[in-house]
Amino acid sequence: MTGTKRAPATAKMPVSDAAVKAKTGRTWAQWYAVLDRAKAEAMSHREVAAMLHAKHELADWWAQMVTVGYERARGKRAVNQGALGFRTNVSRTILSPASAVYAAWLDEKLRDAWLPRQRFTIRTSIARKSLRISWPDGTDVEVTLTAKGPKKTILSVQHGKLAGAAAVRGCKSYWGERLDALRDVLAR
Repeated sequence: MTGTKRAPATAKMPVSDAAVKAKTGRTWAQWYAVLDRAKAEAMSHREVAAMLHAKHELADWWAQMVTVGYERARGKRAVNQGALGFRTNVSRTILSPASAVYAAWLDEKLRDAWLPRQRFTIRTSIARKSLRISWPDGTDVEVTLTAKGPKKTILSVQHGKLAGAAAVRGCKSYWGERLDALRDVLAR
């Protein structure tokens, strides 16, 4: 097909070729061919996903994955790029109950011990489960807590609406350091 970009050898797909084949019946290369014939490169993300769901009967999740993979392969989307900019996710296992990890976000004095000088707005929260935060620079932070027994919590922080790959790298490093500090504070 003339003018169609091919997936770079280094393009990172959201799932492996084997996984996409096992769940959808086609490999990435086969999906690229299907979507190129459908002129998906000229469609919006939403239009491609809807077409995959309706015409090819892909479950919503797989329609999204195939669409993202196609957009990456055709140079329309970078790794960590979403509809509202770039995002990154950092997780840690904290050897503390979810109630203590949750309190470390809400209690300003305790929070200053691991996340100093940060003032933000909590938009919504579900006790011991999640927080949605507006960061001072206009970006968004989503915090998810998953209790893994009475004294162990998996804490995940997703920082979104980032400007680009450099911001992703900076936030990934920042949150890695801050979550390590939180783990140390709660271990005292």
